[in-house]
Amino acid sequence: MKSIKEMEHKKVLVLGLAKSGVAAAELLHKMGAFVTVNDAKPFEENTDAQRLLQQGITVICGRHPEDLLDEGFELVVKNPGIPYTNILVADAVKRGIPIWTEIELAYLISEAPMIGITGSNGKTTTTTLLYHILKQGGLNPLIAGNIGTVACSVTENATPDNVVVTELSSFQLMGTEHFKPKIAIWTNLYEAHIDYHGSMEEYSNAKFAVTRNQDASDYLIYNADQEVVVSYANKSHARKIPFTTNGINYLGISADDEMVYWLGKPFIKRSIIALPGQHNLENVLVAVAAAIIMDCPKDKIEHVLSSFTGVKHRTQFVREWQSRKIFNDSKATNTLATRSALAAFTQPIVLLAGGLDRGHSFEELRPHMGNVHAVVVAGETAKRFAEFAESCGVEKIAYANDMESGVKQAADLSNEEDVILLSPACASWDQYPTFEVRGDKFIEAAMKL
Repeated sequence: MKSIKEMEHKKVLVLGLAKSGVAAAELLHKMGAFVTVNDAKPFEENTDAQRLLQQGITVICGRHPEDLLDEGFELVVKNPGIPYTNILVADAVKRGIPIWTEIELAYLISEAPMIGITGSNGKTTTTTLLYHILKQGGLNPLIAGNIGTVACSVTENATPDNVVVTELSSFQLMGTEHFKPKIAIWTNLYEAHIDYHGSMEEYSNAKFAVTRNQDASDYLIYNADQEVVVSYANKSHARKIPFTTNGINYLGISADDEMVYWLGKPFIKRSIIALPGQHNLENVLVAVAAAIIMDCPKDKIEHVLSSFTGVKHRTQFVREWQSRKIFNDSKATNTLATRSALAAFTQPIVLLAGGLDRGHSFEELRPHMGNVHAVVVAGETAKRFAEFAESCGVEKIAYANDMESGVKQAADLSNEEDVILLSPACASWDQYPTFEVRGDKFIEAAMKL
């Protein structure tokens, strides 16, 4: 860990706990800052706050005092999920107090080069795939960020011999000031999180932070098939590596129906890639490009590509049952993700869908419903999705109260050689606390068949 003197005796407010807040508070305390933690959860129920208090950190729990910033804080480190409309965050903005997420701390203390991966979709698969390729290549990678491992805890113990592969959300990137990864990856950009950011422009600007501070010694791998991403990439000062799935590109990494090309020259055959779907081809391209930049041996790249079948809850192969293949895509919490999942298969599909009703349309799925011959719906959007499926010509429609009954009905509606696919196109919160819990329930039910 780099020795950072600028935090000594600095008065810092850590807003919101959970894993990232706890890690940031403990790190700042070690760095000599005067740390105060503020969390909405009452102290008597807040084991994290209790532990931090024992370490000598000031804790204020159960409320967010409106006058808290009058205490003279010089920096706010906030949980990424806390919006900028929060009364304390808005007050900090008004007072000109810097607002960071722990990603900025992670970068400042890291002795290892960092790879930052962002995008509306594909971040987790890309991050995990790249991690496995670099590990196979002997490059000592560490994995961190929005994927579930707090970045500043990872970089605290990183050495110059490591490389930190970091998944970054727009929420995390908004809280960066000096963050400058050696390699930045921007997979794609679609409308998302507007309720948090307020506009597509603000969301896009947050994503741009992954490359904003890069210079000619760094690399930006970006989606050349999306004009909006290209327009932002043109503002970057990094060495640019475009990726495209629409034929050969001589400036970066690309693919056609047969091959993956690096700088216009054949690199690997597409037939060795185990991950299904066009959307996953994009993830493969960016991971391979980053691995090449990191001088990872080609045979190690090929080995991982031929064996890596996906990340849990993301078009994850669960099992084969009576000549049906069952896939868990619980992470598909919007129509864009479900569209990609449907497009990944040529076989007939029994689709399990539905969840939290945010009032969004399912029309984006219509061109991809041709292979869907049966649908099992659940959750708040069950009736709306059933009506949509019927309008697409799907004749077999069933309703489920829980995942176990849903999987049983999907099995009953399926035929040999079908794909049974959970890809809800909706968030899980009407029935399950997270998409992970929803996916785990699906896997559990599928294994009982």
